[in-house]
Amino acid sequence: MRAAPERSADRDAALALALEHVPANGWGWRALQAALSEAGHSAESARLEAELLFPGGAIDMVESFIDLADRDLARIAAEPGFADLRTTGRVKALVLGRLAALAPHREAVRRALGMLVLPRHAGVAAGSLARTVDEVWHLAGDASADFSWYTKRAILAGVYSATLLYWLRDDSADGAATAAFLDRRLAGVGRIGKLRGRIEARLGARLGALRERMQPSAS
Repeated sequence: MRAAPERSADRDAALALALEHVPANGWGWRALQAALSEAGHSAESARLEAELLFPGGAIDMVESFIDLADRDLARIAAEPGFADLRTTGRVKALVLGRLAALAPHREAVRRALGMLVLPRHAGVAAGSLARTVDEVWHLAGDASADFSWYTKRAILAGVYSATLLYWLRDDSADGAATAAFLDRRLAGVGRIGKLRGRIEARLGARLGALRERMQPSAS
């Protein structure tokens, strides 16, 4: 998995300032320079600080923005009642809580996705998504260490990506349509999981029977 981007209080604070300027200026140093200038920096010092904080430019800022949202998931997991939920309920709470936190910055999210779909940013896109779903499963209590570790994350990557795209177009009150969409996707995953369990059980039984037949008979 791709390593997380550099983390620092200065970078986090700079992102918080820049977010308000991303809708007008896009992701990149221009948004951050505008934010720093608004905070009282001279034009030259704002330019230098923007380049020092995010030397990778726009994609560096986008990856850090996603990582900041990943770290905020711990806050959702610490909310009262979270630990009492079943695993699927925890996943739902984490995904919807994340989207609620991002709601004031919907245009910034839209612009970030527009950058991540570019072929040259495929590595950042894949790494960021992998870290997000891994953190969701971790906070939901997943402790698997076998092949299901990979399948669970691959499935959730599809569910989360589809839900995020749906959320960007959702104008329902309090995101009710997005919550219903996520419920349907998670229900579908549950049916797949039950079917997989039955198939694995049948295969296991057949393999067990085959091994018994292959055992040499006692003389």
